[in-house]
Amino acid sequence: MFNASLKQLSIQLAGKKISSTELTSEFLQRIKQLNPEYNAFITVNEDLSLAQARAADQMIAAGQAGPLTGIPIAQKDIFCAKGWLTTCGSKMLSNFVSPYDAGVIERFNQAGAVNIGKTNMDEFAMGSSNETSYYGPVKNPWDHAAVPGGSSGGAACAVAARLAPAATGTDTGGSIRQPAALCGISGIKPTYGLVSRYGMIAFASSLDQGGPMAKSAEDLALLLNVMTGFDPRDSTSLQREAEDYARDLQKPLAGLRIGLPKEYFAEGMSSDVASAIDKALDEYRKLGAQTVEISLPNAPLAIPVYYVLAPAEASSNLSRFDGVRYGHRAESYSDLADMYRKSRAQGFGPEVKRRILIGTYVLSHGYYDAYYIKAQKLRRLIAQDFAEAYQQCDIIMGPTTPTVAFNLGEKSGDPIQMYLSDIYTSAANLTGMPAMSIPIGFGDKNRPIGLHIIGNYFKEAQMLNVAHQYQLVTDWHSRSPV
Repeated sequence: MFNASLKQLSIQLAGKKISSTELTSEFLQRIKQLNPEYNAFITVNEDLSLAQARAADQMIAAGQAGPLTGIPIAQKDIFCAKGWLTTCGSKMLSNFVSPYDAGVIERFNQAGAVNIGKTNMDEFAMGSSNETSYYGPVKNPWDHAAVPGGSSGGAACAVAARLAPAATGTDTGGSIRQPAALCGISGIKPTYGLVSRYGMIAFASSLDQGGPMAKSAEDLALLLNVMTGFDPRDSTSLQREAEDYARDLQKPLAGLRIGLPKEYFAEGMSSDVASAIDKALDEYRKLGAQTVEISLPNAPLAIPVYYVLAPAEASSNLSRFDGVRYGHRAESYSDLADMYRKSRAQGFGPEVKRRILIGTYVLSHGYYDAYYIKAQKLRRLIAQDFAEAYQQCDIIMGPTTPTVAFNLGEKSGDPIQMYLSDIYTSAANLTGMPAMSIPIGFGDKNRPIGLHIIGNYFKEAQMLNVAHQYQLVTDWHSRSPV
């Protein structure tokens, strides 16, 4: 049951072979047993989860069930959920119980899914290793000495360790795809604006995007069908007709043109990752696809541009957490200014403080044009590169990460090396394009490797088709560390 797909679980629930209450209880028991080992969840509330499961059983009995009705879904602790502790991995929000549901949570509730718990994450989604959480690091279920990736590392761990059938994540610079790759699962960041950001605690508003994480591309399609849709409460939400993202899963890949950016296959990628990518591309050629070399000449600029724009937006978004309007308040202080200083100093961790300082600096008088405006111009050039590349290919592939998961603590003292973990993923956030990662093998120390698939705008159905066809002829996605 723990290895079953969402489709298989849905069939069992519809056929009354198991109830949602029984299924939810099984996963809650598994979380109780294994979470002390992984630290994948910050909050588990059995009463709330089982109440949702009983409501789902009533929907099924009344013949009102959808594909996800009664299925437990782990929710990243960045999504506000009514009645649930919602911390964003920070001491700043360590006592915040949300009075309302995020748009994403509402959609899962309406679908009859069960919230199985809130997953651990880097503080305010800032990190590439899930080591900056106030609640401690998450361990990679394939190797407890390794990081699971960040910032959705708790979600990736929960799915890989079979503590939940699927999970939600958010992706600002690669935070769905990078942990998916390092934990051996599938994850997709949709086109910017397809998934509501209402009730999703903001890090960098022009880059943040929610998305699903699961064992397979087929599961991702079912989750995306629920998560996407217009939300008038989010000014960046797109008004588009509803899509069935599973509609193209069975299409053959004959004639598909896969673009391979020469900049993504240059120095910096480890040999085990390069070997796994080559073997995956061979499988695609057997499936009828052809590969073409393309160029993204401004790709090396993605990381520096990202680390100007993301901190700039973060410094603005996090100004609200001052101990008055939102967040932790210091117990003792001498005056108002002292209260602000102490509340923010005590509430934020080192990585969040670092990014607020960087963002404040690049937005300050005298540096705004030199850094922020220049970064925005370069962002445009990066987008133009992709537009020209799609004149030569249908889809782009490459490594999700330059190496397999690194050890816990290995890069904690070197922020620059940590930031380079997102070297292949951040461009999709800067351009707003959809991108995903699927497992394609194992490298050094038997740690998972991911294939990065980047699609053109609104090509999620095509990307899921490309991933699903590969998963029909390989079994990397079905392997579990437990």
